[in-house]
Amino acid sequence: MSLTMAPPVPAAADRSQLAVGALLAAGLLWGLTWMPFKHFGTLGLTGITLTIMSYGLIGLTVLPWLAWRARSWPQRGLIALIALTGGGANVCFVSALMQGEVVRVMLLFYLAPVWGVLGGRIFFGEPLTALRIAGVGAAVAGAFLLLGGPAMPAVPPGIVDLLALASGMFYASQNIATRAADRTPLDVKTLAVFVGCGGLSCVLVLASGAPLPPLSAMLVGQLAAFAGIWMMAAMVFTAYGVTHLEAGRAAILLVFELAAAVISAMWIAGERLTGVEWIGAALIVGAALLEARSNTHRGGKTG
Repeated sequence: MSLTMAPPVPAAADRSQLAVGALLAAGLLWGLTWMPFKHFGTLGLTGITLTIMSYGLIGLTVLPWLAWRARSWPQRGLIALIALTGGGANVCFVSALMQGEVVRVMLLFYLAPVWGVLGGRIFFGEPLTALRIAGVGAAVAGAFLLLGGPAMPAVPPGIVDLLALASGMFYASQNIATRAADRTPLDVKTLAVFVGCGGLSCVLVLASGAPLPPLSAMLVGQLAAFAGIWMMAAMVFTAYGVTHLEAGRAAILLVFELAAAVISAMWIAGERLTGVEWIGAALIVGAALLEARSNTHRGGKTG
């Protein structure tokens, strides 16, 4: 009979390296989700029905466990708000990606730091430093150029643009509610979003009267694999990374999601930006990095 010793606890440096790798892997997975989204769109799914069958599938799976834990939740109202805003963010984001150009949708979604700065000021009294004001200004200017610049009044933003903008607003609201729910476990706050996605998309389907597409065994299998493997892996990698890294450093690494989406869409889908749109894109990415740098200056850990 042999005895096995328990593995040594990773040092702080090792955990940091693992967290960086986890966030890069998460950014790659999240950034490439446009490909399965587009694939499922060719099979007859809409953004709402895909949200039900992917995010909602995870939410349905974890709902009994969350309901059992609900007895000890100290901030149920905030958990409900996280579920609602997280559901809204994902429904809008998936719908926008399935209908529109990936690069444009991702850039407009990444205006979320602007809404986060404003929400932080309103709800937490965070100071509007020169760095943060510069980031907001750069993001707004970038969005203006991306949406047409001076020609925007003649060609107003379309429904896909509005969905992308709304997804960023909802996402920033979800983050604010998550920060406010400081006495609720991280896993509960994370999984509540999936429940909210499933619930909200079900309500929208019932309200619109849109029928679900025929579900073949192959489609169900693909959806289960996407939800149970791809999305769960991305969620676990993200949760581990943001828990073991400083908030600012994690935010910078998460911008890798945007880079993965833009580069892959240009390489695989052949999407392109005009000269003015490139300037707008650079301003939006720069604003996200400025906000991440601002988080670094504030210090602290997430989770």
